Amino acid sequence: MLKEIVKKESTAIYRIEDQTETRVNRYVLTTPESRAICNNPLVRGYDYTKKLEKACATFLRLAQDSIPIKFDENQSVVFNILRGGLNFGLRGALAEAFGWNNHSSSFVTAQRARITEDSEQWHITEDEYKKISFPPRAQIILGDVVATGTSLKHGLDIMIKEAFNQGTELSSILFFTIGGPKSEERLIEADDDCRRLFPHYEGTHVCYIEGRFFVPTTDSNAAIKITGTDLMRCKSLLAPEFLESNYEEPSFPLERCTIYDAGSRAFQINEYIEDVTQYWAKVLTLAETVTFAEMLAERFPEIDAKRFSNISLKQVAMDQLQKLSHC
Repeated sequence: MLKEIVKKESTAIYRIEDQTETRVNRYVLTTPESRAICNNPLVRGYDYTKKLEKACATFLRLAQDSIPIKFDENQSVVFNILRGGLNFGLRGALAEAFGWNNHSSSFVTAQRARITEDSEQWHITEDEYKKISFPPRAQIILGDVVATGTSLKHGLDIMIKEAFNQGTELSSILFFTIGGPKSEERLIEADDDCRRLFPHYEGTHVCYIEGRFFVPTTDSNAAIKITGTDLMRCKSLLAPEFLESNYEEPSFPLERCTIYDAGSRAFQINEYIEDVTQYWAKVLTLAETVTFAEMLAERFPEIDAKRFSNISLKQVAMDQLQKLSHC
């Protein structure tokens, strides 16, 4: 399902090729920086956003000759869906990749919440602010962490409506995500709208960072999970380099989520560390009755458990909790 289109040292870009009928171009990016983010929750704060920005810059630079989109400084607009979009540092990524200075940015808020505490349905609760301005012809570059796609759909709908109302001709969308399949579902919808509204629309591109991750439901076989939120490794389409990197530490394949809460990871560190600590405290409790191999089989059965020898789940949890206590 993954076809390599660019490989340079420890970085690669793959194209997703499957039976999905879509005109949206789908890619998977793997870099040392993004593997560190997706494996190690201790990567946080400015270091986290800087690494994510560098990963996006790497895609922009390497993809110039490999994807059907030509970037133009004066047409490019970084569309920030607040606050998740700020994690990706796309304004800086474009400057780093191409040496640009004149590309513009627009902003819209889109904060989701469950309709009720136990609901699996989501809605937008914060959407008061927007500052959107487009040139006559615009290429959109945006990013967000996507589980249900609620915020992404809201942001894309507003973006397309504003472009149409301003008389702008949208030419392309490039979307970066650490996310699940809802990413491309929302982009397919947006692609259809853009082709209908903008006669010269050229195409839509989604770049999955390290993989297209599985989002658990109430039926998912995981003792610890947050439905509609977590991005799990199991049942996912992963870059081979990312899959291999999970063998580097026994904690990596057991993490509750590939990214946890992206906003607090960047901007509210104490809240983020508390979230990760609570997970590993639950793992420590589970370790009284569950082995490392059993938990690995639950959370990431695609991985080869034999490559981890004599690992104590209790010790892994204790080690993680000790590291987190020093953050």
